[in-house]
Amino acid sequence: MEIKSYITGNRGVSLPFSDYCDPIIRQEENLSGILEEVTKYAKDAGWKYFEIRLTHDQLKETIIYKIYFRHILQLAPNLDTIWESLRDSTRRNINKAISSGVTIKISNSFEDLMEYYRLHCITRKYHGLPPQPLKFFISIYQHLIVCRMGIIILAKHKNKSVAGNIYFHVGKKAYFKYGASDRKYQQYRASNLVMWEAIQHYHSNSYASLCFGRTDIEDSGLLQYKNGWGTESSIIRYHKYDTLQGHFLNSKSTNKHTMSKVCKCLPLGVLHLIGSLCYRHIG
Repeated sequence: MEIKSYITGNRGVSLPFSDYCDPIIRQEENLSGILEEVTKYAKDAGWKYFEIRLTHDQLKETIIYKIYFRHILQLAPNLDTIWESLRDSTRRNINKAISSGVTIKISNSFEDLMEYYRLHCITRKYHGLPPQPLKFFISIYQHLIVCRMGIIILAKHKNKSVAGNIYFHVGKKAYFKYGASDRKYQQYRASNLVMWEAIQHYHSNSYASLCFGRTDIEDSGLLQYKNGWGTESSIIRYHKYDTLQGHFLNSKSTNKHTMSKVCKCLPLGVLHLIGSLCYRHIG
C-alpha cells in the first residue's frame, strides 16, 4: 500500500499499522522476482523506500531490517488443556483477578470504545508514547467492530474500567491488537482476566487460533507475559528497501529512551496533539 506524507515522504508498506502481512502471491510465483517489479514501481512513484513484513523466510539472501517475535495460541484443544498449558503465575493472576471482584464485559458499543480509549491514553503516556488520534479508533469501530470483525473487552473493579483489550477476527483466526490498563489498579491483575475471557470467548465460538501480535525481541517483560499463555513463538522479518541508495537497509539505532522520557513528562493534552498531528505519517 502506498503512503503519501509531506513529513516522512512517500513510501510503500505491505499493510500500514499491521504487525505483519505476507505478500499475496500465487504459490508458484517467486517473491524475489516480483521484487524487481516492485522496485521499478517504487522508483517511478517516487517512494523513499518500501517495506515488507514477512512471517516466512521468503527472502533468505536479503538483509533483514528488523526482527520481532510473533506469538500464537492454538484454540483447538479443549479449554481444560489450554488452562493447563498456562504458566502457574498466569493462572494465579487470573484467579487473583476473580477473587478481587474483577468483572468482565465483552462489547461492541461506542461507549465502551471510549472507555477503552481513556485507558489506552493512560497506558501510552506511561510508556512515553503519544496516543493514536481518537478518529483512528473511531475508524476501527466503524469498519471492524460494527461489522462484527472485532470486539472490546473491558475489566471493571467496583464499576470502574481498569483494563481492556481490543481484538480483531476474520475467518477462524483472532488477533489481540490493543491492550491498556490503569496501573493504579495493577494489584488486581485485571489484564490477565481480560485475556483469559478472550480465550474462552474465541474458543467457544470455534476459532482456531488467537495471535498475540508482534513483540520486540528486546522487550523481555512482554515476551515473558506472552510466553506465559502457552503460545507458540515464531519470527517476523521486516525488510526495508531504500530506493535512492538502491539496496536493502540495516536497522538504524534511534534514541527512543530519550524521546520516551520527554513524552512521559508531557501533559496528556499535549500528547494527544502530537499523536493527532504525527500518527498518520509514521504508519
